[in-house]
Amino acid sequence: MFIRNIATYAVLGTMLAFGSAQAHGFKLGQIEIGHPYSRAMLPMAKVGGGYFKITNNGPADRLVSVTSDRAGSVELHEMKMNGAVMQMRELEAGIAIPANTTVELKPGSYHLMFINVPQPFKEGEMIKATLVFEKAGSVDVEFAVGPVAGDKGSDAHAEHGK
Repeated sequence: MFIRNIATYAVLGTMLAFGSAQAHGFKLGQIEIGHPYSRAMLPMAKVGGGYFKITNNGPADRLVSVTSDRAGSVELHEMKMNGAVMQMRELEAGIAIPANTTVELKPGSYHLMFINVPQPFKEGEMIKATLVFEKAGSVDVEFAVGPVAGDKGSDAHAEHGK
């Protein structure tokens, strides 16, 4: 009985620790930033991606820029397929966040590019950044860095920062 209780508490503790590390969010007025994350980078890599959900419970807004002390610059990007050709472009005007909607930045779609990263992101660390919205203002967030393994489109930005 005692051993089973210890095992149960150990499992619950692990689940709680894992769950709290996996679920983190930030709020700026009526805008919610859900679970910002990035992937660990290979030792010589100079670019990394950033992903999260933006839930806007208020009027339309726009994510216009991002800064981070961990990168020379951070760009807002869009990746999409045009037939069999993958197209990627920087969104210089930012990302529109319509009223009462959720916009997801994810691999193969909208995302951030951390460019000229002097020290590659390591699994388990948190990367601080500031998101700037056209109307709502700015909010400091932290990106949880997960494992390097990712989707098959993760090499699409290899030419950046060279």
